[in-house]
Amino acid sequence: MSSKWNKGVSVAALMTTVFYGEAAAQTTLPTINVGHTHAVTHSHGGKKHTHEVYHVHAVPAPRSASPIVVVEESNDGFDSSAQQNTALGPKIDYPAPPKDMPSSSERFFTGGQVNTIPSYRPGEALEVVPGLAVTQHSGEGKASQYYLRGFDLDHGTDLALYLDGMPLNMRTHGHGQGYSDANFVIPEMLAYVDARKGPYNVEDGDFSNAGTIRMQYLRKVPQGVFSTTGGIFNYGRVFGMKSWEFAGGDILGGGEISTFDGPWTIPNNARKINAVLRWSRGEENNGVSITGMAYANRWNSTDQVPTRLFDTGILSRWGTLNPTDGGNTTRFSLSGRWAQESSNDWSKVEAFAMHSTLNLFNDFTYFLGHPIIGDQFRQFDRRTMVGGNAYHAIKFNFLGDKESELRFGVQSRYDDIRIGLGDTLYRMPYDTIRNDHVSEGSIALLTDVKTKWSPWLRTVVGARWDYYWGSNQGLQAYWDSPLSPGVDNPGFDPANPTRIWTGPLNSGTYNAQLISPKASVIINPWDDKTDFYLNFGRGFHSNDFRATTQRFATSELDDNGGYASVPHNGLLSPSTGAEVGVKTRVIDKLESAATLFFIQTAQENIFEGDSGNTVIARGANRIGVEFTNHYRPLSWLAFEGDVTATHARFRGFDRDQADLYAQLLQPDALAWGAWLGNAPGNYLVNATPIIATGVIELGEATGYFANFKYRYIAPRALTEDGFYKSPAIGTVNARVGYRWKEGWKLQLDVFNMFNSRSQQIAYGYGSLVPTDPLFQACTGAIAAPTTDAVCGVGQMGVVGHPIERTSWRVTFGGPLDFDPRSMKGPDLTEPFHLFK
Repeated sequence: MSSKWNKGVSVAALMTTVFYGEAAAQTTLPTINVGHTHAVTHSHGGKKHTHEVYHVHAVPAPRSASPIVVVEESNDGFDSSAQQNTALGPKIDYPAPPKDMPSSSERFFTGGQVNTIPSYRPGEALEVVPGLAVTQHSGEGKASQYYLRGFDLDHGTDLALYLDGMPLNMRTHGHGQGYSDANFVIPEMLAYVDARKGPYNVEDGDFSNAGTIRMQYLRKVPQGVFSTTGGIFNYGRVFGMKSWEFAGGDILGGGEISTFDGPWTIPNNARKINAVLRWSRGEENNGVSITGMAYANRWNSTDQVPTRLFDTGILSRWGTLNPTDGGNTTRFSLSGRWAQESSNDWSKVEAFAMHSTLNLFNDFTYFLGHPIIGDQFRQFDRRTMVGGNAYHAIKFNFLGDKESELRFGVQSRYDDIRIGLGDTLYRMPYDTIRNDHVSEGSIALLTDVKTKWSPWLRTVVGARWDYYWGSNQGLQAYWDSPLSPGVDNPGFDPANPTRIWTGPLNSGTYNAQLISPKASVIINPWDDKTDFYLNFGRGFHSNDFRATTQRFATSELDDNGGYASVPHNGLLSPSTGAEVGVKTRVIDKLESAATLFFIQTAQENIFEGDSGNTVIARGANRIGVEFTNHYRPLSWLAFEGDVTATHARFRGFDRDQADLYAQLLQPDALAWGAWLGNAPGNYLVNATPIIATGVIELGEATGYFANFKYRYIAPRALTEDGFYKSPAIGTVNARVGYRWKEGWKLQLDVFNMFNSRSQQIAYGYGSLVPTDPLFQACTGAIAAPTTDAVCGVGQMGVVGHPIERTSWRVTFGGPLDFDPRSMKGPDLTEPFHLFK
């Protein structure tokens, strides 16, 4: 029997075993090593051994944060970078990773690795990063929710995302500070993803407390690629990219069009169009590029719903309390990059300009604030962002023979923002709570020095200085300001209305600065297979600029009927992070890393269900451990298993929460149970204690292939006292398919394969719906004693967004060639040829 038949039977048997055993899917995005193979004969112990190794064509490595960049093959004969990869069908050249990284938790992934495992939505492609979980609680055009290292990052508050040097986090944003929409990222066009945990690199500034993810698009492709995908719930997508030579360089064009309804009673009706056009010459470290991007999306959204309605059968799991929720967004950008490298120095300059729009219509509390017409509100953001980065490094020998590199740079950014919040009915606004014009700028100066003191000791020491400034002009008009207590609330006096017109009073200017030292030590005491790391750094996130100039609450009065004052907040909130770790390849073909980390924040930005926004809270401590493993025992078999465990708690005591809790324990309030979940405590809301991922990958460059991914998110506290907890989340996604040697590919993706009925995301807060007895008591429909505090809090409970039920998508793709004479279609009988 032929060796090909033996290998085919082995792969098929293992695929079958994994498919029918849920526990077998245990790892994250292993590498497919692609290229051509050749036989190598060597002697060992007096005997000759012959085996196959992969021959790959190296591509220059991107400039990294690593002290000394080296690209070389691993000792097991397989190059871990997978430069030539067929995950997309046709072969794509990806950059090789830097060998030396300054921390045990930093990971580098090629675009091929990112695209190996199926993703339900674009943001989930970032789950290639160990310990990162990406979820969604709304429509398909809204930014994803991120969890990492005990942070509920909301839409990006403490996780810095970059694409081609452009920051994706939007400061002073209409929906939440640090809002980072990755729905426009096209995973197939990624060259690499460089993921750094913690604030240890001088390049990483705002929003980098938990980590920084830098994505880079391809510069060109050796062969065009197209794919078309169709699936359940009216999912459809067409993607393509291709390169052409032009003006001494290369043009790369790519784009996608997609539609999706989802399983919801009110269909998502998501419609997305996305395009990228890039001209480049040379390489990433020695060349120039100009890139334009355009993106538009609109959707309906089924937001989170009180689970008490699911449990009692009042509402379907796929239903909504407001069928008009949804939104639309656009993004247009132009960016450029120039880089030059020699044996003695290197330089890099990046510049970008971006214009974006966002309209969001959400309803998170239903009928709590407006018992008759409901609590839907509109958030809008219109911004133009310009900025640039410049770096220069000089290589020299310190003290005669110590290889060193001195780097210095500048980063700048300016945002011109129109931003607002208002109440709506069926997407029609009827008042304006906030309407502001914010101008916010920043500049950072940074430097570090990397020194190789000996073959076993390297250090990186540096610091950055950040300066922020800006102004806020309130544009709220008197006749648009909200009425108090509201026209549809009990107690409203139409003859004597009071408007809360605070816009002019909340205007002003502000500036702040911060110095952030950073340091890393890398020790290799024994051999080139094990490294130890010590890292320290100061990080920060900026707060919403409006919080620095706000003096009065925008939607409530004080006990005397006057404007309610609010505490002053600063603009920059620092953090301190440290970690110690080890990375080893002592076991053949297994790379493992273990990291112990600590993060202390001065302030937390947390989600507040009542306003649908983030608020500034007291600081917190996080301590945790991360363990990652990548194992490729055979060329056609790979595993990855990652787990991150974090203990996260607030510091200090929440006096305001204690005062509210006392009010909810009064005799007329006690029976309604609004005190449940409202006791003062130190749990960090939605801070995930454990995130684990397991992936198994099967298959060669051509032929049958399969991938299985299991993701686990542990139960987490939804209130500060820990009374309400979310359910655990465990899902399995699978991919099986066949790749032809000509570059064609057919694959089936199955999501939530075992139909988990958990929540995609959950919150714990108060809300009201007409079927609640408390709603009827607060509106006077029934005679029952209650209090203003109870009616202000509402019915406490878990509010969630269910995981979409089992779904499937089929993708067919291959070479994109506009010359029909050179096109060669796939042999459709080939998958059935099990014998030579």
